[in-house]
Amino acid sequence: MSTPKRWQLIASAATLLVAATPAVTASAGPADLDGARHGRTEWAGSWAAAVTRGNTVGLTNTGLNNQSIRMNVQTTVGGDRVRIRLSNLYGEQAVKVGHATVARPDTTTPEDRSDIDTTTVHELTFNGATSATMNKGAELVSDPLDFAVGEQEDLVVTLFFPVLTGPVTFHGQARATNFIGQTDLTTVATSTEFTRKIDCCWMFLSGIDVERRMSPGSVVVLSDSIGDGNGSTVNADRRWPDLLAARLIDKRPEVRTPGVLNLSLSGNRLNHEGTEPGAGGFPGYYELGPNALARLNEDVFPQTGVRTVVTHLGINDIWMSDDSSEAIIATLRQLNQQVKARGLTSLVGTITPYEGNGGPGVWTPEKDATRQAVNAWLRGAGAAEFDGVLDFDAVVRDPERPSRLLPAYDSGDHIHPNDAGAQAMADAVPLRLLGL
Repeated sequence: MSTPKRWQLIASAATLLVAATPAVTASAGPADLDGARHGRTEWAGSWAAAVTRGNTVGLTNTGLNNQSIRMNVQTTVGGDRVRIRLSNLYGEQAVKVGHATVARPDTTTPEDRSDIDTTTVHELTFNGATSATMNKGAELVSDPLDFAVGEQEDLVVTLFFPVLTGPVTFHGQARATNFIGQTDLTTVATSTEFTRKIDCCWMFLSGIDVERRMSPGSVVVLSDSIGDGNGSTVNADRRWPDLLAARLIDKRPEVRTPGVLNLSLSGNRLNHEGTEPGAGGFPGYYELGPNALARLNEDVFPQTGVRTVVTHLGINDIWMSDDSSEAIIATLRQLNQQVKARGLTSLVGTITPYEGNGGPGVWTPEKDATRQAVNAWLRGAGAAEFDGVLDFDAVVRDPERPSRLLPAYDSGDHIHPNDAGAQAMADAVPLRLLGL
């Protein structure tokens, strides 16, 4: 990834959260389950990633050229057929996809996530062809494939780009090891020909849909680095939205389970662009994404079967940009209005503590007062506007020092929860707000 090494630690602390808690105020009814009640076969989102423009230097800016990238993902819900969504939303030119496959991993070599079970390799087609062109700024959707996908199943997607792509459209914090190699490697079984490992990115891959009966649709998480899993174990799928999906499946081990689509972006802000610098000398990057309101039409509303949106943003506006509580509240209210105008359930999470993170000026008592003011509004007047307020702050804070994370939930950087903290957040989501 193109982030300079001296900024990697700060970049991982550049973000925030998403939503759920025991102290809940809610007026939401069940999700729209008309399809479920009538047994229709429907497409539902099972996995998704928010995408941004490649950075100004490095691999994401140069792009891929006569190279394949093998990417690991985990579904949330399963179905009898699958389709893959690719995105060239932020590209500067049309991009040729020379070959694409989906497969299951080789479970006999779990330590090397590039190995696939060749008996499960399925070729993706696009309007019947094995290659296609993604227009500049456009999405490319594969033909439906008769490939049964299970709940929370690991899948491997391999894409080959025969000519230079230019700057990629990508997700910068995959928390999964992916692989790049020369030529068309879409069907090779092992890692020997993949010469480069990357822990940063999913490139061009933006979604996986499944076709299923009685689908209640999908829950979209609109968040920053806490939803994106910074602080969680790499290659373990321990982000809190992953763990929420597991809870839903345990509660409803059947087709009525909604998919969980994690559209979090590390470093994302409500009122600022990713390239804007922040406190402590943080320089800003494209991969942090545009402001949250600009993301609605690109990341949220187009998702397959979206029924509920969980918003948890604001911490980066506080520590990076020193925004006022009034500015943060105004944008949260506008996000809520636009989500509800689409007929979707709108949930919001309180902002979690971060004292001890970063250098001088990153955390201050004044900034914590802003955080507390936003949370007070969410628990008070804001509760009447949103369909549910999810008090993550109450879940993860240290009761002895509420401006800090509980030590047992602290990944070590004092802003991002560890696996236990992510589990606590997932466990705190009232499933009734998701229609269960």
